[in-house]
Amino acid sequence: MSILPYPSLIKAASRRIATRLLPGSCLLCGADSNNEAICPPCRSDLPLPPPRTCPICADRTTHGERCGACLKDPPHFDRTVAAFRYDFPLDRVIHALKYGHQLALAQWFAAQMQVSLTDHACDRIVPLPLHVDRLRERGFNQAGEIAKALGALLDLPVDLQTLVRTRATPSQADLTDKERLRNVRGAFECGGDLSQQRLLLIDDVMTTGATANECARTLKIHGARSVTVAVAARAFKH
Repeated sequence: MSILPYPSLIKAASRRIATRLLPGSCLLCGADSNNEAICPPCRSDLPLPPPRTCPICADRTTHGERCGACLKDPPHFDRTVAAFRYDFPLDRVIHALKYGHQLALAQWFAAQMQVSLTDHACDRIVPLPLHVDRLRERGFNQAGEIAKALGALLDLPVDLQTLVRTRATPSQADLTDKERLRNVRGAFECGGDLSQQRLLLIDDVMTTGATANECARTLKIHGARSVTVAVAARAFKH
């Protein structure tokens, strides 16, 4: 019997989840959710970020102070906001969006992220871009879908053109932190003047922040005044 690689298993499972649920049923438990993607009981069980995190990268800290990594080598982005912790069962919801093509979940994630962004003034939203080959393979950019939904909620313009990914890079999953930084170095280009713009950079998941950092570096080279990273979920090492 052949064994599917892990990403293929995720995609297959996500599609099964998507096809077996009736309209108005919860993605996680299948119960009536009153036309919401996630029913209230399942929503209350989703993993939240730690109560005290670094204000720059949103990693866990003891008292909410800046973490050692950000003190030693400050990233190019100015702050990070995460709606959830990347853990079970939230990972299933992310996978359903990315691999199950459940694009309605972009609207749901945007609504969850909006709550954490009320105190962050921004001029425009920029989604983390996919390389054209990955975009062609997947058919959509999940960060772009979340960004468009969030732009409507926050009444902010969404810039889908200025930041582009010009180099296809190997997956970051099996790389060390240093390797991740090298992997994405120079992978993005910016095609516009962003002078004094306060930008909201959107992605679905942040792990080490290497990709967001390279995007922020590129955006600031082109004049961005500040870059706030907003993600649906933040992964933690501990």
